[in-house]
Amino acid sequence: MKQKELRLAYLFAILNAVIIGFSFLFTKIALEYTHPLDTLTYRFAASFFVMSIPVVFGWVKLRYRDKPLYKALLLAGIYPLGFFMFQSFGLQQATSAEGGIMYAFTPVVTMVFASIFLKEATTLLQKLSIFLSVFGVIFIFILTGSSIDLSNLTGLFLLFLTCITFAGYSVLARSLSKHFNPAELSYFMLAIGFAAFGIVSLVHHGLAGTLDLFFSPLVSITFITSILYLGILSSLVTALTANYVLSKIEASKMSVFTNLSTIVSIAAGSLFLSEKVTMYHLIGSLMIITGVIGANHFGQKKTVE
Repeated sequence: MKQKELRLAYLFAILNAVIIGFSFLFTKIALEYTHPLDTLTYRFAASFFVMSIPVVFGWVKLRYRDKPLYKALLLAGIYPLGFFMFQSFGLQQATSAEGGIMYAFTPVVTMVFASIFLKEATTLLQKLSIFLSVFGVIFIFILTGSSIDLSNLTGLFLLFLTCITFAGYSVLARSLSKHFNPAELSYFMLAIGFAAFGIVSLVHHGLAGTLDLFFSPLVSITFITSILYLGILSSLVTALTANYVLSKIEASKMSVFTNLSTIVSIAAGSLFLSEKVTMYHLIGSLMIITGVIGANHFGQKKTVE
């Protein structure tokens, strides 16, 4: 692999983490205006229509003939359908901080899945680095005096399922990168997300006679801004970047970058919600960054595919 492609993959992995870090904040904002299903419908409508522009004008070429579309459909079922359903309903019952904590376990689950299904080998130092990154998130959570609200157990369980689905997506997308380019996978995933969430949401409102509630959030600039962020950046851009990264580096290496989103969430809370940043945040952030660097630096030269 060319060094330029590898550097671009790491740059995209960092960008992905930054966008996801802010997504918890914008998801919570959007959920103040409408039902999770409606939020997902608008989110994927925005991402699908924006990506359709270069596709329609022929700037992006898509070729699906003679490719394993049933595997791509399975991928879309896991991510975005499963992942965002669990995330949206989970965040409806839990805090964005709890969402960040549950999401922190994604690299560990991905490492296990990648080892089983992709035969990706990780060194001892790489494993320790991944656990250090996860511990950094837990360290921040515990030492800042946060606690798990037992009444949020359903929400916490749903948020943990986002780890499972994202790990499954990382492994399957890594495998499908041999058949599809990042744009093909991303467009297929966004189309399925838009169609599935849109149909379910409209049927739900149609049966309940509440179609007016579906459109009512559109009068809010705050809601529209949140949806544009979630749809264009947190769905479209992250799909493109994640699929590109997974076509260049191992799933276990890519997944550890997700913990950088915790640092971004802390920064977002400080900047926009006036949340206090303590020494514990800084120490935990240093653990996370060290773990991310170590997980990628100490990887084996060759990965068993």
